[in-house]
Amino acid sequence: MLLSSIVIKADGKVDERELLYVRNHFKKMYGEERANNAFKLFKSFIKNNEVSTRQISEQIRQNLTHASRLQLIHFLFGIAKVDGNVNEAEVNSIKIIAGYLYINQYDFESIKAMFYDSSESSYLILEINKTATNDEVKAAYRKMAKKYHPDKLQHLGEEHVKGAEEKFKQVQKAYEQIQNERGL
Repeated sequence: MLLSSIVIKADGKVDERELLYVRNHFKKMYGEERANNAFKLFKSFIKNNEVSTRQISEQIRQNLTHASRLQLIHFLFGIAKVDGNVNEAEVNSIKIIAGYLYINQYDFESIKAMFYDSSESSYLILEINKTATNDEVKAAYRKMAKKYHPDKLQHLGEEHVKGAEEKFKQVQKAYEQIQNERGL
Protein backbone atom coordinates (compact mmCIF):
# COMPACT_ATOMS: atom_id res chain seq x y z
CA MET A 1 0.00 0.00 0.00
CA LEU A 2 2.75 2.43 0.93
CA LEU A 3 4.68 1.88 -2.27
CA SER A 4 1.45 2.33 -4.23
CA SER A 5 0.96 5.72 -2.60
CA ILE A 6 4.49 6.75 -3.62
CA VAL A 7 3.84 5.92 -7.27
CA ILE A 8 0.41 7.57 -7.23
CA LYS A 9 1.85 10.80 -5.82
CA ALA A 10 4.96 10.77 -8.07
CA ASP A 11 3.46 13.01 -10.74
CA GLY A 12 2.11 15.50 -8.20
CA LYS A 13 -1.54 14.54 -8.52
CA VAL A 14 -3.77 11.77 -7.24
CA ASP A 15 -5.79 10.31 -10.10
CA GLU A 16 -9.04 8.53 -9.22
CA ARG A 17 -8.26 5.80 -11.79
CA GLU A 18 -5.06 4.99 -9.90
CA LEU A 19 -6.93 4.78 -6.61
CA LEU A 20 -9.57 2.55 -8.20
CA TYR A 21 -6.84 0.28 -9.64
CA VAL A 22 -5.33 -0.19 -6.18
CA ARG A 23 -8.73 -0.71 -4.57
CA ASN A 24 -9.73 -3.34 -7.14
CA HIS A 25 -6.40 -5.10 -6.75
CA PHE A 26 -6.84 -5.29 -2.97
CA LYS A 27 -10.44 -6.46 -3.40
CA LYS A 28 -9.32 -9.33 -5.64
CA MET A 29 -6.54 -10.29 -3.26
CA TYR A 30 -8.24 -9.95 0.12
CA GLY A 31 -11.99 -9.79 -0.42
CA GLU A 32 -14.39 -6.86 -0.05
CA GLU A 33 -14.36 -6.32 3.72
CA ARG A 34 -10.63 -6.61 4.26
CA ALA A 35 -9.96 -4.48 1.18
CA ASN A 36 -12.29 -1.73 2.47
CA ASN A 37 -10.41 -1.62 5.77
CA ALA A 38 -7.05 -1.64 4.01
CA PHE A 39 -8.18 1.09 1.62
CA LYS A 40 -9.14 3.40 4.50
CA LEU A 41 -5.61 3.04 5.78
CA PHE A 42 -4.26 3.47 2.25
CA LYS A 43 -6.06 6.81 1.82
CA SER A 44 -4.28 8.12 4.92
CA PHE A 45 -0.96 7.11 3.34
CA ILE A 46 -1.85 9.11 0.24
CA LYS A 47 -2.16 12.25 2.38
CA ASN A 48 1.01 11.50 4.36
CA ASN A 49 4.24 12.82 2.84
CA GLU A 50 6.45 11.26 5.53
CA VAL A 51 6.79 7.84 3.90
CA SER A 52 10.34 6.41 3.66
CA THR A 53 10.64 4.59 0.37
CA ARG A 54 13.91 3.00 1.42
CA GLN A 55 12.67 1.62 4.75
CA ILE A 56 9.46 0.22 3.28
CA SER A 57 11.28 -1.34 0.34
CA GLU A 58 13.96 -2.90 2.50
CA GLN A 59 11.36 -4.44 4.79
CA ILE A 60 9.47 -5.81 1.79
CA ARG A 61 12.72 -7.13 0.28
CA GLN A 62 13.44 -9.11 3.43
CA ASN A 63 10.00 -10.73 3.43
CA LEU A 64 9.29 -11.47 -0.25
CA THR A 65 10.88 -13.79 -2.77
CA HIS A 66 12.48 -12.36 -5.90
CA ALA A 67 9.51 -13.56 -7.98
CA SER A 68 7.12 -11.73 -5.63
CA ARG A 69 9.19 -8.55 -5.83
CA LEU A 70 9.06 -8.72 -9.64
CA GLN A 71 5.28 -9.04 -9.33
CA LEU A 72 5.23 -5.95 -7.11
CA ILE A 73 7.15 -3.88 -9.68
CA HIS A 74 4.68 -5.03 -12.34
CA PHE A 75 1.79 -3.94 -10.10
CA LEU A 76 3.39 -0.50 -9.58
CA PHE A 77 3.75 -0.04 -13.34
CA GLY A 78 0.09 -1.04 -13.65
CA ILE A 79 -0.81 1.84 -11.33
CA ALA A 80 1.29 4.24 -13.39
CA LYS A 81 -0.24 3.07 -16.69
CA VAL A 82 -3.91 3.05 -15.63
CA ASP A 83 -4.34 6.72 -16.60
CA GLY A 84 -3.02 5.93 -20.09
CA ASN A 85 0.47 7.32 -19.63
CA VAL A 86 3.50 6.23 -17.63
CA ASN A 87 5.33 9.50 -17.04
CA GLU A 88 8.97 10.05 -16.15
CA ALA A 89 8.30 10.87 -12.49
CA GLU A 90 6.42 7.59 -12.05
CA VAL A 91 9.16 5.62 -13.81
CA ASN A 92 11.79 7.25 -11.60
CA SER A 93 9.84 6.41 -8.44
CA ILE A 94 9.44 2.80 -9.50
CA LYS A 95 13.11 2.62 -10.47
CA ILE A 96 14.15 3.79 -7.01
CA ILE A 97 11.83 1.25 -5.40
CA ALA A 98 13.20 -1.49 -7.69
CA GLY A 99 16.74 -0.62 -6.61
CA TYR A 100 15.83 -0.94 -2.94
CA LEU A 101 14.10 -4.25 -3.69
CA TYR A 102 17.29 -5.54 -5.40
CA ILE A 103 15.59 -5.78 -8.77
CA ASN A 104 18.36 -5.51 -11.35
CA GLN A 105 18.30 -3.10 -14.29
CA TYR A 106 17.52 -5.85 -16.83
CA ASP A 107 14.48 -7.07 -14.89
CA PHE A 108 13.33 -3.48 -14.34
CA GLU A 109 13.62 -2.59 -18.05
CA SER A 110 11.91 -5.86 -19.01
CA ILE A 111 8.90 -5.14 -16.81
CA LYS A 112 8.81 -1.49 -17.85
CA ALA A 113 8.76 -2.51 -21.52
CA MET A 114 5.59 -4.50 -20.88
CA PHE A 115 3.77 -1.18 -20.52
CA TYR A 116 4.86 0.24 -23.89
CA ASP A 117 3.91 -0.93 -27.38
CA SER A 118 6.85 -0.98 -29.75
CA SER A 119 9.14 -3.38 -31.54
CA GLU A 120 11.94 -2.27 -29.23
CA SER A 121 9.80 -3.23 -26.22
CA SER A 122 9.73 -6.83 -27.37
CA TYR A 123 13.51 -7.01 -27.21
CA LEU A 124 13.59 -5.27 -23.84
CA ILE A 125 11.01 -7.69 -22.43
CA LEU A 126 13.30 -10.57 -23.43
CA GLU A 127 16.32 -8.62 -22.11
CA ILE A 128 18.19 -8.72 -25.42
CA ASN A 129 19.30 -6.30 -28.14
CA LYS A 130 17.94 -6.15 -31.68
CA THR A 131 21.31 -7.49 -32.83
CA ALA A 132 20.73 -10.81 -31.02
CA THR A 133 20.93 -13.93 -33.18
CA ASN A 134 17.87 -16.12 -33.64
CA ASP A 135 19.38 -18.67 -31.24
CA GLU A 136 19.94 -15.91 -28.66
CA VAL A 137 16.32 -14.83 -29.08
CA LYS A 138 15.13 -18.39 -28.44
CA ALA A 139 17.40 -18.75 -25.40
CA ALA A 140 16.22 -15.39 -24.02
CA TYR A 141 12.60 -16.44 -24.48
CA ARG A 142 13.17 -19.69 -22.58
CA LYS A 143 14.97 -17.82 -19.78
CA MET A 144 12.21 -15.21 -19.41
CA ALA A 145 9.41 -17.78 -19.66
CA LYS A 146 11.07 -19.67 -16.82
CA LYS A 147 11.52 -16.49 -14.76
CA TYR A 148 7.90 -15.39 -15.10
CA HIS A 149 6.25 -18.80 -15.06
CA PRO A 150 3.06 -18.66 -12.94
CA ASP A 151 3.98 -21.86 -11.10
CA LYS A 152 6.62 -19.89 -9.18
CA LEU A 153 3.87 -17.96 -7.38
CA GLN A 154 1.36 -20.74 -6.69
CA HIS A 155 2.03 -20.48 -2.95
CA LEU A 156 0.95 -16.81 -2.90
CA GLY A 157 -2.57 -17.31 -4.15
CA GLU A 158 -4.72 -16.84 -7.21
CA GLU A 159 -4.25 -13.08 -7.67
CA HIS A 160 -0.46 -13.36 -7.79
CA VAL A 161 -0.69 -16.28 -10.21
CA LYS A 162 -2.93 -14.18 -12.49
CA GLY A 163 -0.36 -11.38 -12.45
CA ALA A 164 2.39 -13.84 -13.32
CA GLU A 165 0.23 -15.24 -16.13
CA GLU A 166 -0.10 -11.71 -17.53
CA LYS A 167 3.67 -11.24 -17.55
CA PHE A 168 4.16 -14.72 -18.99
CA LYS A 169 1.74 -13.88 -21.83
CA GLN A 170 3.62 -10.66 -22.52
CA VAL A 171 6.88 -12.61 -22.78
CA GLN A 172 5.17 -14.96 -25.26
CA LYS A 173 3.76 -12.00 -27.21
CA ALA A 174 7.19 -10.35 -27.36
CA TYR A 175 8.74 -13.57 -28.66
CA GLU A 176 6.01 -13.96 -31.28
CA GLN A 177 6.45 -10.34 -32.37
CA ILE A 178 10.17 -10.85 -32.84
CA GLN A 179 9.55 -14.11 -34.72
CA ASN A 180 7.11 -12.34 -37.05
CA GLU A 181 9.47 -9.41 -37.51
CA ARG A 182 12.29 -11.79 -38.47
CA GLY A 183 10.10 -14.14 -40.50
CA LEU A 184 10.88 -17.15 -38.31
